[in-house]
Amino acid sequence: MVEPRTVWAPDAARRERARLVEFATFAETFGAPATWDGKDQRLDYAALHRWSLRDPPHFWAAVWQFCGIVADYGPTPSAPGSFVGLERMAPPDPVSGPRWFTESRLNYAENLLRRKDEHPALVSWDETGQRSVLTFAELRRHVARFGAGLRRLGIGPGDRVAAYLPNLPEGVIAMLATASIGAIWSSTSPDFGVEAVVDRVGQIEPRVLLVADQYRYLGRRIDSLPRAREIARRIPSVEHTVVVANGAHSPRLDGFHCAVGWEEFCGDGDPEPYFERLPFDHPLAILYSSGTTGLPKAIVHGAGGTLLQHLKELALHTDLRSDDRIFYYTTCGWMMWNWLVSSLATGATVVIYDGAALAPGLAPRTTRRQSAPDILWDLAEAEGLTVFGTSAKYLSHAEKEGLAPARSHSLIQLRTILSTGSPLTGDGFDYVYRAIKPDVHLASISGGTDIISCFLLGVPTEPVRRGELQAAGLGMAVEIWSPEGEEVVGEAGELVCKQPFPSMPVAFWNDPQGEKYCDAYFSHFDGIWRHGDWAEETSDGGWIIFGRSDATLNPGGVRIGTAEIYRPVEQLDEVLEALAVGQEIESSGDVRIVLFVRLREGLTLDANLRDRIRRQIRESTTPRHVPAVIVQVADIPRTISGKISEIAVREVIHDRPAPNVGALANPESLELFRRIPGVNDVR
Repeated sequence: MVEPRTVWAPDAARRERARLVEFATFAETFGAPATWDGKDQRLDYAALHRWSLRDPPHFWAAVWQFCGIVADYGPTPSAPGSFVGLERMAPPDPVSGPRWFTESRLNYAENLLRRKDEHPALVSWDETGQRSVLTFAELRRHVARFGAGLRRLGIGPGDRVAAYLPNLPEGVIAMLATASIGAIWSSTSPDFGVEAVVDRVGQIEPRVLLVADQYRYLGRRIDSLPRAREIARRIPSVEHTVVVANGAHSPRLDGFHCAVGWEEFCGDGDPEPYFERLPFDHPLAILYSSGTTGLPKAIVHGAGGTLLQHLKELALHTDLRSDDRIFYYTTCGWMMWNWLVSSLATGATVVIYDGAALAPGLAPRTTRRQSAPDILWDLAEAEGLTVFGTSAKYLSHAEKEGLAPARSHSLIQLRTILSTGSPLTGDGFDYVYRAIKPDVHLASISGGTDIISCFLLGVPTEPVRRGELQAAGLGMAVEIWSPEGEEVVGEAGELVCKQPFPSMPVAFWNDPQGEKYCDAYFSHFDGIWRHGDWAEETSDGGWIIFGRSDATLNPGGVRIGTAEIYRPVEQLDEVLEALAVGQEIESSGDVRIVLFVRLREGLTLDANLRDRIRRQIRESTTPRHVPAVIVQVADIPRTISGKISEIAVREVIHDRPAPNVGALANPESLELFRRIPGVNDVR
């Protein structure tokens, strides 16, 4: 593998003022070694990370105190808290653990709404640039009113409140109100179909359903009420439906059982916020992760673990402060929405956006073409964003579209760019530093819905190397293991975690014995969390993600991550997107690589382009990576959060049922893969 090159490094002043450095010094009172060298202005992150694994109680207690978590009982250096079974890496058990801060009682929403002033808390944009702002004081009042509405219905700790919403301020308000009274939140976005929502939300039997009348996407207004009515009808537990008006007119409430508009539900009063403090591991939210069989996994995350982990990642790894303005392109059906909302706990301003990532910009500019799809950079400039969060796929599409915000926009305040969702290639790093901003901390991060957080993160005091994630997060005992269960460095393997961490799921819904939980993470290696990512830890301490383990290719018995193929293919200007799967050939007992490509409009895959694709892959990787078959398709299936669905395509070309089709944003695209000469007829 080519030695990665450093593409950015923080200067001495930036290192010195990083919150991570402030924490490292603070943590010495909790027993951490001295890791900050003030003379050389260098932080020994590796030593700090080793301490975080060697002494989890004091490390997490230090994070708690440093971030100022509000609770009935807080840890101190001499009394870090009560913990149970931290040596046990397994689904949490009430008796044997792992359990964290068992004496503490807290409320997630109370911690996010500590700030009570007129500082902007939540800024919302849509595709037209329509903007709204809520201060922290206003947000507290809205949360109090919606929470009072829930309490009038008798909703309390443990009850479920579900949402089928665009990315609107009402979603944030309702989530915080739900958490404030100890009820459990679960949300999906309106680009999910009815079956997908019922398969997910129906499992948890919510008493209240929150919906919007419409949403906007690429300039179109889409009526979501017909689907919302069907969802409410098919989930018998729903007693009340609250309808948000996302258009110019009051929504029609007919067709719902016991429906009410948002304003009527909240009422006219001005109640004080009510915060029910509950145990650290009391459920906060239920998120969904699609498996290969059966219904999506309903993953229950605890309030304390989510809050503590998010604050660690936001304050220490993202360097987020109370005067920052943070944005992440997400829907309320993706875990990054939950992560973004937690930014309120730092006192920062959260910016949300509802619409297409590549919607046209707002105004003509001499430095860009007319109708350039750069609305997000208009938002970044107008709001003075300091942290901009996106996906590797967006950055790839932005480069293909020729977007160059460094020339077309003023991004003076922008300090950090975050990327997740899929591996960010070396070319993606090059694009950011060439076309967006040369002096920016680009942090490729990786984790998942399963942990509502990250295993691998940015480190604001360390250099960024092209194509690499910087480090394992503090408190996360991440390694790469061979199939035989041995740690490997400098070669690909399974990403595992050896020690428990606070944001592990507290449970799976309807899994009283923990069998689904065990099967999901602990069935591969005994007592070790196997996350399902195929990755590598480099010799210099960096990390590379190659794709999902269950989507790796295995021609001739050699495992290949799909990202290794996408990286060179998508460098070609003609190729917009690619998807690779392994096709089992019964006659030989081997697997061959089939590559599907989506080309620019008007282009056709001919022999010359096929040869160029193969040559590009061979020169960038090895002959084993070269696909046996290359096929042009009009579209590629992707999930609601924008991830391409290799497993669905793999199953279709083998004439097997595709799993969790309801989670796809464009399920109709699977039909393109059913009758392809030279693919489906080969056995």
